[in-house]
Amino acid sequence: MSKGDEAKICSCDIEDVSGFNASWSVNDRTRTFLKVQDGCDYSCSFCTIPMARGKSRSDTIAHTLTTVKELAQRGDVREIVLTGVNLGDFGRGPDGETRTEDFFGLMKELDHIEGIDRYRISSIEPNLLTPEMIEWVAGSRRFMPHFHIPLQSGSNRILGLMRRRYKRELYAERVRLIRQLMPHCAIGVDVIVGFPGETDEDFKDTFDFLHELDVSYLHVFTYSERDNTRALELPGKVPMNLRNQRNKQLRNLSGRKCSISPGSTKARHEKYCWKVT
Repeated sequence: MSKGDEAKICSCDIEDVSGFNASWSVNDRTRTFLKVQDGCDYSCSFCTIPMARGKSRSDTIAHTLTTVKELAQRGDVREIVLTGVNLGDFGRGPDGETRTEDFFGLMKELDHIEGIDRYRISSIEPNLLTPEMIEWVAGSRRFMPHFHIPLQSGSNRILGLMRRRYKRELYAERVRLIRQLMPHCAIGVDVIVGFPGETDEDFKDTFDFLHELDVSYLHVFTYSERDNTRALELPGKVPMNLRNQRNKQLRNLSGRKCSISPGSTKARHEKYCWKVT
């Protein structure tokens, strides 16, 4: 890790990558981002992450607890944000072997460690965020009432083309349960506009779905082509000006979500969303 006399490029086939090395940020803030998982076994048609990060693998619960205790002993870490490429898939072990642990088990163990005031889940797939996890966070001593849940599209047809592992009905049910148990909870959403084949009707489905959904803010992404992805083979390329127009419409919707009357989304946003900036 020391500086050498000249640049050197190191590479290998991603299929050969194994093992997991935990990493975290320290010194500049009282919040630490702790990576507990890497890689992804999903095959979303727009994504190149599996080709860049390799198979899903993660730290063990035991080693993660040791790391967290060491961070707690520093005295300057007040909050830990749990991160990963596909965080909810935690538990496959350092070499991606058969699952022996799960993310929910890690959450429950972390809640008992003294010296850390707050934990936050960075981003988790809706199909991996179980009702049991939501119910548990509602009564947790240290896990923050904040979820960032990727949606990507409010159209089931587009979700199928994206090869996502859920439908919008499951997503809506997760949000409904969160709101029922934690009315003050901040809920963030990732959404992609302009995916190949996205018609005006598909986008309207997405807009209307998000308009009715009781969430706090949106992260809106304009679809962009990536080499070696299945999406490149799909017909119905959306013109870039239309992609940008749809992006603006959803960003405007996000702004309205954050400015609803006091006691609703705006109050939740002001109380909790500032913590993720």
